[in-house]
Amino acid sequence: MATIKIKQTKSRIGAPKDQKRTLDALGLRKMARTVEMEDTPSVRGMIRKVRHLVTVVE
Repeated sequence: MATIKIKQTKSRIGAPKDQKRTLDALGLRKMARTVEMEDTPSVRGMIRKVRHLVTVVE
């Protein structure tokens, strides 16, 4: 399966609890961290929910 790299570019401070939990589910706990996950519809949905806090590194 294809993979996708996700990088947290903005702080989670001030974000609602559900967005903080979404970042945790993606494995992003600190700023400027990059994780590599499988490119699935559920992961794409999580990225869409916090798109203002993360960037997708292709």
